[in-house]
Amino acid sequence: MFVAACILPCYAEQERKESRRGNVVGNLGHSFFSQSFLNSKEHGGFLYVTPAYQSLQDLVLPTPPYLFGILIQKWETPWAKVFPIRLMLRLGAEYRLYPCPLFSVRFRKPLFGETGHTIMNLLADFRNYQYTLPVVQGLVVDMEVRKTSIKIPSNRYNEMMKAMNKSNEHVLAGGACFNERADSHLVCVQNDDGNYQTQAISIHNQPRKVTGASFFVFSGALKSSSGYLAKSSIVEDGVMVQITAENMDSLRQALREMKDFTVPCGKMDAEEPQEHVHIQWVDDDKDFNKGVVSPIDGKSMESITSVKIFHGSEYKANGKVIRWTEVFFLENDEQHNDLSDPADHSRLTENVAKAFCLALCPHLKLLKEDGMTKLGLRVTLDADQVGYQAGSNGQPLPSQYMNDLDSALVPVIHGGACQLSEGPVIMELIFYILENIS
Repeated sequence: MFVAACILPCYAEQERKESRRGNVVGNLGHSFFSQSFLNSKEHGGFLYVTPAYQSLQDLVLPTPPYLFGILIQKWETPWAKVFPIRLMLRLGAEYRLYPCPLFSVRFRKPLFGETGHTIMNLLADFRNYQYTLPVVQGLVVDMEVRKTSIKIPSNRYNEMMKAMNKSNEHVLAGGACFNERADSHLVCVQNDDGNYQTQAISIHNQPRKVTGASFFVFSGALKSSSGYLAKSSIVEDGVMVQITAENMDSLRQALREMKDFTVPCGKMDAEEPQEHVHIQWVDDDKDFNKGVVSPIDGKSMESITSVKIFHGSEYKANGKVIRWTEVFFLENDEQHNDLSDPADHSRLTENVAKAFCLALCPHLKLLKEDGMTKLGLRVTLDADQVGYQAGSNGQPLPSQYMNDLDSALVPVIHGGACQLSEGPVIMELIFYILENIS
């Protein structure tokens, strides 16, 4: 039986409670059941995915961003915890949909059983879940003929250093993100006898030129006497590169200095290397906030940095709640956005959010009745310009609300302008009006 890949109402309330505690899910996140669900004790929970190449035609979709929740079996939950991209792609291979289906199948056979002998036993903790393979956001692995490229976004340097510093000095391993630039991807399949095999899944009717991999491992245990420069091989749904201890030291130093590094693979006495493995620093990762637009004027928020607010301003009136949920930091290419101190920045955004909520408290019922449940407040602090814009549904808020907003916001914003060391600072705060169910 097929069910839509969504969270059913009986489970959605549990998710709302978790989000209020600051426990939210993103792409390849998960949530698990503590009891029988949909008349089965074998249903383990949901794996959440962002759509990529799947057709969304004729689907009724919410405003971005959104996720699809795919029902998974209890035997599959360890992979959802430890290495979710493997489970996602395995689902895709099972139903021949790239990279995975956006529907769920109840009572199906689990795609994985006992963990058994997998390289992941060496890289992640399947017993206590104390550690797992680090994933650097935006990092991808491209496999082409005689060439493998590990591409690291330049703005993820700190994440890469954190992963490297936590790794064993003889082994450097990391998980990769789903590679949207690839036309195919390695898939790990566990067969009936428990062994793991490598397959591939590709975009329908498209030739395979670039294949993505889900992880990489550099092992520094290769002996110089082996007769090999280095060895590269596909292991399950990833790439393993065996190099010498000297080469491992050079690789780590190159990463610290943010330099590209190439590993020639093959026999030392060969006329030319069998393959090259490249570690490359590439353009900044801007693959976030896809499809998100400002409620003020419809401005695209794609690739604009934002911070989720879990315990921010929240005020109740007339059976409604207004809650501050997120702040976007709009970049200016010509100038550096900064306040004199990060704490001042945090304090200013909190004060602005509080003033906005208090000003609109008397109007929450009317705003909600008029369909203005998602609100935006864009604040500009500059030596030449200080002001704000407020709106909903792509339009400015009606004039009837502006007197209260001016009285509450103008003093706070002008006070914040005095804290500027460099400018301008442009930020957009997002608010939601909800029913007060407490």
